[in-house]
Amino acid sequence: MIILGIDPGLATIGFGVIDGSNARQTFINCGVISTPAGMPLSQRLRQIYEDAGALMDMYKPDAISIEELFFNTNLKTGIAVAHARGVLVLAGQERGIPMYEYTPLQVKQAIAGYGRADKKQMMEMVRRLLNLKEAAKPDDASDALALALCHARTSAVLRNIKEKDVCSTI
Repeated sequence: MIILGIDPGLATIGFGVIDGSNARQTFINCGVISTPAGMPLSQRLRQIYEDAGALMDMYKPDAISIEELFFNTNLKTGIAVAHARGVLVLAGQERGIPMYEYTPLQVKQAIAGYGRADKKQMMEMVRRLLNLKEAAKPDDASDALALALCHARTSAVLRNIKEKDVCSTI
C-alpha cells in the first residue's frame, strides 16, 4: 500500500511517500511544494492543486494521510492554510484516493508513543522507522512522512483487529 502523507501549508506543503505494505514501512520519497509569498492567494492555491495532483498522479497512492488543522493564535494564517488544505483534499478526492485525517497528537502518539513529543524527537523517530541515514529535511517533509507512517501503523492495527474478529457486533 502506497501512502502519501501531506503536511498542509500555504508557503510550504510537506509531502512524504512510503510503502506501508509490510510490517516495516519503506521510504519512497519526500519533499515540499512551495509557493512564493508575493503571489496572489488564488494563484498559490492553483499551483498547490496542480503540484499536488501531479504528485498523486506520479505515485498513485492507495491512501492519503493529511493533518487536521489546529488553529492557535494567528487566525488569518490559519484561514489561508485551510484554503490550501481544501485544494489538497479536492485533488485527492477527484482521483478517488481515500483520505485519512490525523491530529498532531494522534501522529505523535503513533510515531513516538508520546502525544507531547517535540519536533526533534519526531524527526529522529521518523528517521529510525524508515531506516534513513539522516532526518528528512525540511521539517515539513519529515512531518509528512510522520503522517504517512501514522496511517500505516493505524491501518495495520485496524486490519489485525478485523482479521481476528476480536469484537463482536450486537
